[in-house]
Amino acid sequence: MKEQNYHDKVNIENAVKLRELIKSLPHFCSDFFRGIEPTTSSRTRIAYAYDLSVFFEFLSKTNAALKNTPIPDIPIHTLDQIRAIDIEEYLDYLKYYQKDGKEHINDESGKKRKLITLRTFYNYYFKKEMITTNPAILVNIPKLHEKEIVRLDIDEIARLLDEVESGDNLTKSQQKYHNKTKVRDLAIMTLLLGTGIRVSECVGLDIHDIDFNNNGIKIIRKGGNEVIVYFGEEVEDALTNYLIERKQILASEGHTNALFLSMQNRRISVRSVENLVKKYSSTVTKLKRITPHKLRSTYGTSLYRETGDIYLVADVLGHKDVNTTRKHYAAIEDSRRRSAANVVKLREKE
Repeated sequence: MKEQNYHDKVNIENAVKLRELIKSLPHFCSDFFRGIEPTTSSRTRIAYAYDLSVFFEFLSKTNAALKNTPIPDIPIHTLDQIRAIDIEEYLDYLKYYQKDGKEHINDESGKKRKLITLRTFYNYYFKKEMITTNPAILVNIPKLHEKEIVRLDIDEIARLLDEVESGDNLTKSQQKYHNKTKVRDLAIMTLLLGTGIRVSECVGLDIHDIDFNNNGIKIIRKGGNEVIVYFGEEVEDALTNYLIERKQILASEGHTNALFLSMQNRRISVRSVENLVKKYSSTVTKLKRITPHKLRSTYGTSLYRETGDIYLVADVLGHKDVNTTRKHYAAIEDSRRRSAANVVKLREKE
């Protein structure tokens, strides 16, 4: 039986998870998820399902007419009874609420995402002429305040990679395992810092996805597109050293093609990569919370500083809209514009 690749396996797991989530929603919601399947990822649909579960729980708590109605039995005409002011009240509710025994707090970005979910939800039924109103479109999307992009400085990058190699500043318990994982960890960290790929793209790599003849790796981007990302000598050296070590490891059945393996000789997980990034980066900087995505930002910053080509950065990072890239690296772009101030001389001084 042919081994499933990482992304196919994740999609199957997400499909099973989505079916369970849909059971807790009103029955008519299944039409919505079938309708958006061709244009959304499985991860996006799960996020929508969770957001809608919060919305319908809010309605069942606050709407007297639904007090004794189980959420799966809520009829579709309820959507026509919701007004824009009700949705604004829902956004206020999102600041703090409890769900499944846990406390939840949403900032501006959290409220924005949930409102966009509602807009997509209402638009589907409105276009299908299954409802006659669309109150979600009447509610303003919360304005997001710009946040400083967290990234590693050049000296921090060097110290981080040195720490992965040496492990000098790790705790005693962490150092026990360091010799067993340092070659793998260095390959992962160097790959993330040297290509800017996402952590999910990294853990999804199989051995045959690497081409040392052209120094490229084949990854599957968000949305399912296959692309080739190229790497330099430092990444090549780190991957080569790891593959030499990996040949000595017998991978367990079902993960024989996985490039990066866990201590249990199975495909390493996203959570494990997040933990190892946190482990090493905490020894380099205490003020910055470094995640795999911050390593991606670090790469994008370095590439833009070296090339000044925002379109190249957008293409390499896989941004569909260059404005997304420009937004992330606006501060650097501004510093480049400032440097232009003294380049052109109007009159030479004697």
